[in-house]
Amino acid sequence: MVKEIDLEGLTTLTVIEKADRFNNWMYETIAPYCNGKILEIGSGIGNISQFFIKNNKDITLSDLRDNYCDILKKKFPNDVIKVDLAHPNFDEEYKNLLETFDTVFALNVVEHIKDDVQAIANCKKLLKPNGTLLILVPAYQFLYNNFDVELEHFRRYTQKNLKTIIQKNDLRTVKEFSFNFIGILGWYFSGNILKKKTIPEGQMGFFNLLVPIFKIADLVTFKKIGLSVINVSVKEKQ
Repeated sequence: MVKEIDLEGLTTLTVIEKADRFNNWMYETIAPYCNGKILEIGSGIGNISQFFIKNNKDITLSDLRDNYCDILKKKFPNDVIKVDLAHPNFDEEYKNLLETFDTVFALNVVEHIKDDVQAIANCKKLLKPNGTLLILVPAYQFLYNNFDVELEHFRRYTQKNLKTIIQKNDLRTVKEFSFNFIGILGWYFSGNILKKKTIPEGQMGFFNLLVPIFKIADLVTFKKIGLSVINVSVKEKQ
């Protein structure tokens, strides 16, 4: 049962909203794989959406919750729709969206859904043939802590088990890598050691200032390890 208003999630998104360098870093990381008509699944309050809009990308925003959709409609001129990847009658509910988009991306969404294989299957249904799916999820189950509990995460991932879910849906992986190596330290310290339930605003602000250094850390580690894992796949034409 999904809560109508996600207070913990809204608190977290509001803290992250102020981290302009971090949000831009995430945008720069995924933007090269997002082309044509784009759908963002789980736009939240638009922390990443804003950069696509500023760069005149053809993007439709979406979220599961009405309150987030209302926020998005007030902030942006773009189309905002409600999409539930776990809807039991997905094909019928969203029949007007099937095979509509060149790119679908979901950042920190799939971990919230119990049946993640079906969630990816539903993302695939929204893609045109040869369309691109980009999925970002939190990494490493040993990092599962109070943050994950409060944000209603079912699990965390590795590149291998995320790719397995992608393959089960007959999508072809074209790129897989990790994101935000140094973020592991902050997440573990605050969530596993200090037992915090939400990301501290001061910590996020400090992290935001040091983003240029953290970008270098990802390059030094060849994007092999990070707080998040990213998979880019293609829906091949049948």
